[in-house]
Amino acid sequence: MQFPEAGSTDIALSVRTHDRVGERRTDEAWLAQAWTAPTTRIVPVAGTTFPVDEAGAAVRWRTSADLPKAGMRIFLGSRDDVAHFALVVDEPLDGGRWTGFRGVVQTLPEPDAGFMVHAIALAEWHAAHRFCPRDGSRLVASDAGHVLRCEDNAHQQFPRTDPAVIMMVTDGERALLGRQESWPEGRYSTLAGFVDPGESLEEAVVREVREETGVEVGEVTYFGNQPWPFPQSLMVGFFARARTTDIQVDGAEISDARWFTREEMKEQAESGTLVLPGGISISRSLVEAWYGAPLPGSW
Repeated sequence: MQFPEAGSTDIALSVRTHDRVGERRTDEAWLAQAWTAPTTRIVPVAGTTFPVDEAGAAVRWRTSADLPKAGMRIFLGSRDDVAHFALVVDEPLDGGRWTGFRGVVQTLPEPDAGFMVHAIALAEWHAAHRFCPRDGSRLVASDAGHVLRCEDNAHQQFPRTDPAVIMMVTDGERALLGRQESWPEGRYSTLAGFVDPGESLEEAVVREVREETGVEVGEVTYFGNQPWPFPQSLMVGFFARARTTDIQVDGAEISDARWFTREEMKEQAESGTLVLPGGISISRSLVEAWYGAPLPGSW
């Protein structure tokens, strides 16, 4: 069989929800005016939590009049000519529901999900990068929260994104899924791993599959990608054609791996003995693109 074409399947969190309007990040006059506009929408972020309604189905956006003056302002961009910001604060500002992204990843719709992927990724970056790696001086935010500058030498730091490959390995009629020892019984997923320095994405696919399962793959075909803010990954999805089928798991990252036919996958997913990744993940998109239809059950 041929692999599904890239872009043939919608991937959650990969939809363009807002124009990032990068040229406005250094326009201090425009940013100040946009911040105070009554139409502007602002989400406060405390640590990695933010306010949502009780069902987790919408962000509780604010205006500048409802928020403290203290805190770091991050300009996220514009949607339908409405500016959107995040405000990094020390603690939640009210008694309503505040949650991390994992708590609402299955229920938060676009465009709120897209804005929060952007906001949380930057908030976590700021929390983890406070001092210059060159001389230990304090880092100061600029460019509406998208750049950090060393207070002493003006060296710039930019937000970090860690690329990872995630792949559906198939021998034509069967798909290879693996599981970790810590997962509940029956939970399986596609294989994945981070890209090494100096390594191409395709090389990473070949290496990770071999290291984790002992299976050698040849043809590697791009599928799509997904930003994954846990904390700052970009998941790049592929299909990979197996050259060998004998499995020898590494016993560290992967405790078990199995080949599934489409019939076995459907039957076991329906019975609950096979639990597939959640619908929000690119792993689920890969599985269902290969299978050719939606499947029941999820993490």
